[in-house]
Amino acid sequence: MLIRTKPDLTENDVTPPALYRQRRRFIQSGFALAAGALVPGLDAAAATLEVKKFVGLGTSRYSTDEEMTDIEAITNYNNFYEFGLDKDSPAKLAQEMKTRPWQIVVDGECTKPMTLDIEDVLADFAMEERIYRLRCVEAWSMVVPWVGFPLSALLKKVEPTMNAKYVEFHTLHDPDQMPGQRRGLFGYVLDWPYTEGLRIDEAMNPLTILSTGLYGEVLPNQNGAPIRLVVPWKYGFKSIKSIVTIKLVEKQPVNTWQQQAPNEYGFYANVNPQVDHPRWSQARERRIGEMLRRDTLPFNGYAEQVASLYNGMDPKQLY
Repeated sequence: MLIRTKPDLTENDVTPPALYRQRRRFIQSGFALAAGALVPGLDAAAATLEVKKFVGLGTSRYSTDEEMTDIEAITNYNNFYEFGLDKDSPAKLAQEMKTRPWQIVVDGECTKPMTLDIEDVLADFAMEERIYRLRCVEAWSMVVPWVGFPLSALLKKVEPTMNAKYVEFHTLHDPDQMPGQRRGLFGYVLDWPYTEGLRIDEAMNPLTILSTGLYGEVLPNQNGAPIRLVVPWKYGFKSIKSIVTIKLVEKQPVNTWQQQAPNEYGFYANVNPQVDHPRWSQARERRIGEMLRRDTLPFNGYAEQVASLYNGMDPKQLY
C-alpha cells in the first residue's frame, strides 16, 4: 500500500490538515476555547480556531532521525478494540468520546496517591513535554512524533514504596461511548477494562512515556486521547490508551491479552525477531508507507537503552 508522504517539517511547526478536521469535538466540549488560558505551552489563538497546538517543545534525545509516518496513516490505521476490529474503525467510531472532564487516579503502593484532572497533568508537565520521534511496531511499524513526558516524572510525584514492583494501567470502561466493550471480539468478549502492566524498572526508563499528543497537537481520540502509554521497545498492545488508572502494585499484573490467550501473549511483549508468535514469524515487519518488509530489530532498535533490563532472562520469557 502506498501512502503519501510529506516533507520533514520542524516539529514545532507541524500542523497537519487532517487534525483540523478532527478538532470539532474540542470546541463542543468547551475545552478548546479555554486551552490557552489553562495549559502552559498551548497556543491560545490556535485553540480558538479548532486546533490545540503545543508550542516551544524540545526534541527528545531518544528520537530517531528516520522519516516520520504520514499523519493520515497514524490517525486512520489503529488497533483500539474498544471501537471495533477494523483498522479504520477507531477513526470512525471514537470521535464522540468525551475526553473532558477526565481524571487519572494514581495510587497503590505509594505514599502520596493522587487523583489528577487531565488539565492538571498538562499544566504540571508542560515544561517536560517533548517530541519523541519513536518507532512503534505491531505486525506493521510506524515512526510517530509523539508529544509526551517520561512516566517516571509522574511516578516520582506519588513516591513509590519499596513494595512497588510493578505498575498496572487501566483504560476507560464506558460501553456507552466504546461500542467494542459491548459486543463480542473474535467470537468472545474481552474482560474489560483493558489492562496492562510494566515492571517498575521498565516504567522508570526514560523511553517509557505518557503521550498527550502527536505531530505537535493534542492526541486524537482514535490514538488514545487524552493520555496514553508509549513503550517503544515493546509490541503495540502494551501501549495502553485512554488511561484512567495507574496503580503501583507488588504482584505482576495479568494484562488483557495475556489473560485472554496466554499461549500467545505474555507479560513482557518485548520486540524479539528470534522468538516467533505461535501463528506467525516476527522476524520481519512492514513499515506503513513501504511496499517491502524489513528486518525487525531486537527491542525495536532500542537495545542500547533497554537490553540491560533483561540480563539473565530466557528470551522466550520476553514475550
